[in-house]
Amino acid sequence: MHTAESTIELIENNALGEDLVVLLDEDGREIGTAPKSSVHGSDTSLHLAFSCYVFNDRGEVLITRRALTKKTWPGVWTNSFCGHPAPAETLADAVRRRADFELGLDLGGIDLALPLFRYRATDSSGIVENEVCPVYLATATGDPVPNPDEVMEFTWADPDKLRHSVLASPFAFSPWMVLQMRELETFRA
Repeated sequence: MHTAESTIELIENNALGEDLVVLLDEDGREIGTAPKSSVHGSDTSLHLAFSCYVFNDRGEVLITRRALTKKTWPGVWTNSFCGHPAPAETLADAVRRRADFELGLDLGGIDLALPLFRYRATDSSGIVENEVCPVYLATATGDPVPNPDEVMEFTWADPDKLRHSVLASPFAFSPWMVLQMRELETFRA
């Protein structure tokens, strides 16, 4: 079993010099790995990812606007953050790693809300996302300090008002967030 430190070392020292993603078969079983850059295109292989919604101590949820330099859905409002676990990295460790990398946040509790969430979507440039993407709810104290390569802006929102906005105006949000809002029965940390 890998620790968070050994997983980070694995990521940093992989032979290809770039992040690897876990490839999955149609039943969600791991079948290998591939460089992240090679799996996001017009014919994206099914792979493992995750989404996370972060709540503060006032019960508000953090939403972020993706940086304009992002390969997919640049400038689009979405959940707090997303990512891909490295090979042999637990999803919980990956969630904590990406929270720190994208938002400079330490997370308190992390709860699995949608363990089997899966989606496929194509952005305006023709790039396809094809992911098994468990959804987590987490808590944090303090405000994020976003990585500008990942996040161009953020806001804390009332969960009920956010859900209403996402479902009433799905074009304004990432497609995975729209689908997740439809499936999340409880949308509170």
